[in-house]
Amino acid sequence: MRLTSTFKTFFESEKAGGILLVFVTVLSLFLANSSIQTEYIQFWSTNVGHHSITHWINDGLMTIFFLLIGLELEREIYHGELSSIKNAALPIFGAFGGMLIPAGLFLLLNFGTTTQNGAGIPMATDIAFAIGILSLLGNRVPASLKIFLTALAVMDDLGAIIVIAVFYTTTISFLNLGIALSILGVLFILNRMKIHSLIPYLIGGIAMWYFMLNSGVHATITGVLLAFVIPFGDGGKKTLSYQLQHFLHKPVAFIILPLFAIANTCIAINSNWQEGLVHPNSLGIILGLVIGKPLGIFLFSFLGVSLGLCALPKDLKWKTILGAGMLGGIGFTMSIFITLLAFKEPEEIAISKIAILISSFIAGTLGFLWLKYTLKTLNKKGVQL
Repeated sequence: MRLTSTFKTFFESEKAGGILLVFVTVLSLFLANSSIQTEYIQFWSTNVGHHSITHWINDGLMTIFFLLIGLELEREIYHGELSSIKNAALPIFGAFGGMLIPAGLFLLLNFGTTTQNGAGIPMATDIAFAIGILSLLGNRVPASLKIFLTALAVMDDLGAIIVIAVFYTTTISFLNLGIALSILGVLFILNRMKIHSLIPYLIGGIAMWYFMLNSGVHATITGVLLAFVIPFGDGGKKTLSYQLQHFLHKPVAFIILPLFAIANTCIAINSNWQEGLVHPNSLGIILGLVIGKPLGIFLFSFLGVSLGLCALPKDLKWKTILGAGMLGGIGFTMSIFITLLAFKEPEEIAISKIAILISSFIAGTLGFLWLKYTLKTLNKKGVQL
């Protein structure tokens, strides 16, 4: 299976971005537990324009991340793995299972408690981290596995976006929401009129973000909505969609996501932090990401193929799909993002973040070792995956 140049560019930027995320996360944790702990943590809480620096990153800069996700999703739908039902079916089945089973396991432990709102936390996959770990296996990784994991993570992001919009919206200002959607309607008209200047879309996007921010619906949803009104055309290199997507890859991978990671992993780890890991919330996150993700992705993919609704690529085996499912358990960015929406108490947020970091580390390590052993064994035997 051949990889398009667009996919290669995306894969490479996510690969390098994932490695950078590991570095800045370790650095942030170190600084948050060093001699400058107080100053470091207070810095991210500094108010700028009535909001903390962390808040501007989470609600402002992350909108650009969601814009990129929307542009990538749009390209996948029109020209990528999701452009045909046959190709899209397997990662769609896998993504659905990878969201449903982890949420179910979390609710099994937390239903009826004050932490049940965190069910969306183990549903997410961090695409940059997952691809970063996969890339460490080098040329042994078949193209189909790269495409499956990427498409799976993109669908997973779409699912997370829907979960955020539906389940993590509390009070709604219908006036502000109506204005935001009206702006979206105007931008859609500009699209149909074939207006190919990026300026009106960006100005409209900023205005839509402002009213969405004050509507009660999370402002980052603006990024996804904006992506689908920016002219896609034939998807070529001269189109607005392609140019914006190509431009955003590096800023998102090397500035926005690292800033998000730094700001949201400045966690002061107490001497008794282990006690929080036995709380149903922490256990639900760990169980969901480490066990639920690979189980859900594998079982639902197998079910789809067994029912004849999708097909397993010729160069993949079921043990490889299981390995991809393990990498799907790396939650990090989206899991932390949902944590901030699910909980308000600093203690609950902190212990949830620790559980996410531990789960993501375990899932990434298991996925890497499993695929390294599996791919190495098959290659030595000369058997095509």
